[in-house]
Amino acid sequence: MIMYEKLVEIVKEYVDVDVTNITFESDFMLDLGIDSFTLSEIACAVEDEFDIEIPDKKVHELKTVGDVVKFLEEITE
Repeated sequence: MIMYEKLVEIVKEYVDVDVTNITFESDFMLDLGIDSFTLSEIACAVEDEFDIEIPDKKVHELKTVGDVVKFLEEITE
C-alpha cells in the first residue's frame, strides 16, 4: 500500500484531481486526463522516487495506477 500512496502523491503533483478519485483502476489518460507528455514526466518522478528505471516501452504499457503499483512490486522484490 505504501507504493500506491507514494504513486498517488506523485500523480497529484501533475493533475488537478481529488486524490479520493484515484483508485487502482484509474486509467491515466481516460480517467485522470493525463497526456503522454505528462505521463512521461510522472514516469521520471516515479523513477526518482523509487530509484528504478522504467523502459520507455514499458511506460506506455502501464495504463492504470494498479499497473504501475504491480510493476513496482515486481521489480522491487
